[in-house]
Amino acid sequence: MWGYSLRRLLLIVPTLLCILLVNFVIVQAAPGGPVEQAIARLQGIGVSGAVGGGHVETVGGESRATRGLDPKLLADIERQYGFDKPPGERLWLMLKQYARLDFGSSFFRGAKVTDLILQKLPVTLSLGLWATLITYLVSIPLGIRKAVHNGTAFDVWSNAAIIIGYALPGFLFALLLIITFGGGSALDWFPVRGLVSENFAQLSPWGKAVDYFWHLVLPVSALVIGGFATLTLLTKNSFLGEISRQYVVTARAKGLSEHQVLYGHVFRNAMLLVVAGLPQALVTVFFGGSLLIEVIFSLDGLGRMSYEAAVARDYPVVFGSLFIFTLFGLLIKLLGDLCYTLVDPRIDFSQRAA
Repeated sequence: MWGYSLRRLLLIVPTLLCILLVNFVIVQAAPGGPVEQAIARLQGIGVSGAVGGGHVETVGGESRATRGLDPKLLADIERQYGFDKPPGERLWLMLKQYARLDFGSSFFRGAKVTDLILQKLPVTLSLGLWATLITYLVSIPLGIRKAVHNGTAFDVWSNAAIIIGYALPGFLFALLLIITFGGGSALDWFPVRGLVSENFAQLSPWGKAVDYFWHLVLPVSALVIGGFATLTLLTKNSFLGEISRQYVVTARAKGLSEHQVLYGHVFRNAMLLVVAGLPQALVTVFFGGSLLIEVIFSLDGLGRMSYEAAVARDYPVVFGSLFIFTLFGLLIKLLGDLCYTLVDPRIDFSQRAA
């Protein structure tokens, strides 16, 4: 297992390099970069005018957007954003910085990218960890119970809740929660803005814990609804597939109780498929499903910061966030593989190729 883990960790380096390289090339071709936006503001065009077109019209070899501007001023703008160097040199400098975990400084936020990531990371971690934990704590027991009682009244009426959860987008459910429990048109039970209250610093330790979890109720509930239905059905189908196998019939014939059969034999094999989906679930909750939830509940997390940086062409923040997202995603996938050994100790990673 240790050899397998080491090989996977070593593969993270070339994977990160390839992803950064591909995105660097894409960014070079994207219109409306920081230099173009700065020029547009000087010309009074507005940012939308700089971003909107993929082709800069030129007249006599001179860009229409830069006509009438001092060439020295244009050179200063390019130097300010680091675009006075050729793309290859910029890429090499960026990779050397990233090797030291130095992501540079934001073009527009006036702070180091590392500081911005550390500032926004607690919000994203809070949403992702609690949403994933609650999803698994609810979905796995529910899926097992549905498999054991397949076709009963419990299975039928619980299917209605699962269908609603599967069909209802997380952001729409968030709006329904705000309307119902956030003072929209019915009850005013939960806050709908931020992760903590304005007087958080003045609260007691117990009061801080209560305030923190009180603010998490609605956004985490909105995230849970997205993964709840899929994971419950996955667990149920996985257990149903194992319950019908011959070794289960043999175990029952030996006089083992249903509890011993289910949790002593079926659970270990059925949970492998569920554990296989854990990395994807974590990556989706952390870096995919949290953006709209952060916007709706005014939570300043990594998802919202990355989106705003991409719109503003704040390349240091974009690449820094991409680096963190990719690194976390790869580590989470490795962790998911290692979790197999906890479910089934018979798995031997030393026999697997990298």
